[in-house]
Amino acid sequence: MGVAASCCGGALLQEGLVLDPLPMQGPELGFHADDIERPDMEQDSKQEVLENKDVIVQRVHIDGLGRTKEDCLTYEIADVFRAKNLIDVMKRAHEARQKLLRLGIFRQVEVVIDTSRGVDALPNGLDVTFDVSELRRMTGSYNTMVGNNEGCMVLGLKLPNVFGSAEKLTFQVSYGTKETSYGLSFFKPQPGHFERNFAVNLYKVAGQFPWSSLRETDRGVSTEFSFPLWKTNHTLKWEGVWRELGCLERTASFAVREESGHSLKSSLSHSMVIDTRNSAILPRSGALLKINQELAGYTGGDASFLKEDFEIQFNRRLFWDSVLSASLWGGCLLPIGDKPTCIADRFYLGGPTSVRGFSMYSIGPQSEGDYLGGEVYWAGAVHLYSPLPFRPGKGGFGDLFRTHFFLNAGNLCNLNYGDGPQAHLRKLAECIRWSYGAGIVLRLGNIARLELNYCIPMGVQSGDRICDGFQFGAGIRFL
Repeated sequence: MGVAASCCGGALLQEGLVLDPLPMQGPELGFHADDIERPDMEQDSKQEVLENKDVIVQRVHIDGLGRTKEDCLTYEIADVFRAKNLIDVMKRAHEARQKLLRLGIFRQVEVVIDTSRGVDALPNGLDVTFDVSELRRMTGSYNTMVGNNEGCMVLGLKLPNVFGSAEKLTFQVSYGTKETSYGLSFFKPQPGHFERNFAVNLYKVAGQFPWSSLRETDRGVSTEFSFPLWKTNHTLKWEGVWRELGCLERTASFAVREESGHSLKSSLSHSMVIDTRNSAILPRSGALLKINQELAGYTGGDASFLKEDFEIQFNRRLFWDSVLSASLWGGCLLPIGDKPTCIADRFYLGGPTSVRGFSMYSIGPQSEGDYLGGEVYWAGAVHLYSPLPFRPGKGGFGDLFRTHFFLNAGNLCNLNYGDGPQAHLRKLAECIRWSYGAGIVLRLGNIARLELNYCIPMGVQSGDRICDGFQFGAGIRFL
C-alpha cells in the first residue's frame, strides 16, 4: 500500500511513499488530497509519520543496477541520510534523483520512501529506495545544430557507462554548410563531483572561410580538466593540432597565399566562467563573465603567441516585461618571437552575431577583398528586449518571440607593440564601426536563437562590407 506524492508536500506517510519520476527541470508535481488513502486509526502509531516529526533515514537502496558500480553512486545519495523530517527526506531524495539522472547513465530513476522494517527498525525510521533503469550499452542520435550563422547535421554514437563509473565514449560526425568534422571523445567525471571531469578528444575538422578565401583542415588531440572553484567554473586544456591551410579560390590574395601550408600548434589554455543568467540563449536576468587565456609555443610546435579574450554581459528586467541587456567583448593576440601571427589564430569581427549591419567577418585588415583578421579587437552592444506588440500567443508560442532595439559598435585592427599604451588606445578608438536598428528574436528552446533585424550601419570604413537593411542571423553566441 503506497502513497504517491511530490518532494514538496505530504502530511502523512502510511506503509510507503512513492515519488513519481520528476523532470530534471520544470515544475514539481503537486500533492493532491485525492491521492491519499484514508489511514486506519487502529494501525500501529509507527505507520504515522508527521511532516514536522523527526525521522531517521536508516537505509538507502539502489535497485536495478547492472554494469554500474554501486560505490560511485554513494556520493550522489549521501545527503539523504542527513534529512531530519519527512519533508526534508522528500526534498533530498528528489535532489539525489536529479544527481543520478545528471550522470547520463540512467534512462529512468524512481524513488520510494517507506517505513523501516525488521528487528532493528526504529519507530521513526525510514528506508529510501532508488529504482533505476540503465541506458543501453550503445545509443545513437541525430540532430541539427546552429552556430555562427551556420547550420549542420550531427550524427552520434555513444557508449555510456563504459567501465561502470559514469564514463562516456562518444563518436560524432558533423556535416555543415561551411564545416565538416569527425570526433572521438572520452569523458570521465569524478565520483561525487560531476562538475570535476576529465576529457580526451581526437578530431578532424575541415572548414571553409569565404570571407578570407581560405580553407583549413585541422587534425588534433586535446585533453581538458574542468572543475568548479567557489562561484566560478574553470577549464584547463592542452591541445596539439596539425593545421593545413590552403586557398579556397584561385582569386585569393597574395597575403592569403602566403599563409598557405602546414603548421603545428601546441598550446595550453585556461578559461574561467561566472554565469548567473537564467538562460544562455535569451536571458532576462543575471550576468556573465568569461575570460580565456591561451599560450602556444612553449610545449612544441611552430606557432608562438599569447592570446587573451573576455566576454561580459549584464541583463536587467524593466517595466512591462522588458529587459535591458549590455555586452562587451574584447581580445588581444601577442606574437612571441619574430614570427608573425597566423591568420587562423587572429580575431574576426562583423556579422549578424557580432556587429550587426556588417557582413560576416568583414571588418578590419584586408587584402584584395580577403579579410585577414586582427590582433586586437573590442565590441559592445546595448539591447532593449520587449514582448511582441499586443502580445499575440501570450502564454504559449508567442512567448518565444521578442522584439529588440539595439546599438552596437566595435573595432578590429593590428597594433605596433613598440608603441606605448596610449597609442594603442588611440588606434582602438579610431575608425569605430557602429550600427543601430530593430528586429525580432526567436528563441529555439535552449539550443539557439534566430534574429531578423533591420540594420543601419554607421562608421563604415574603406574595405568594409555592409548589410544595409534586413539581416538574418542564427547562432548561440550573440553580442
